Amino acid sequence: MKQQNNPLHGIKLAKIVTDLEAYYGWEYLANTLPIRCFTYNPSIKSSLKFLRRTPWARTKVENLYLKMLHYKETQ
Repeated sequence: MKQQNNPLHGIKLAKIVTDLEAYYGWEYLANTLPIRCFTYNPSIKSSLKFLRRTPWARTKVENLYLKMLHYKETQ
């Protein structure tokens, strides 16, 4: 059952972080979202661990992912 108003439904956090890192890189993520998991020794594994426990940070990452998807669609 697809959620009508949730564009992130069915997308795993690992895919979000991996796609963001591949598209922007760690340096851009650290500058845009100054979250320790991006600024100090970043990795997919450490970022996922932090974001799963920190709702406010996860929301910021999900919002950046939605902006990235929107930008890609308009190109």
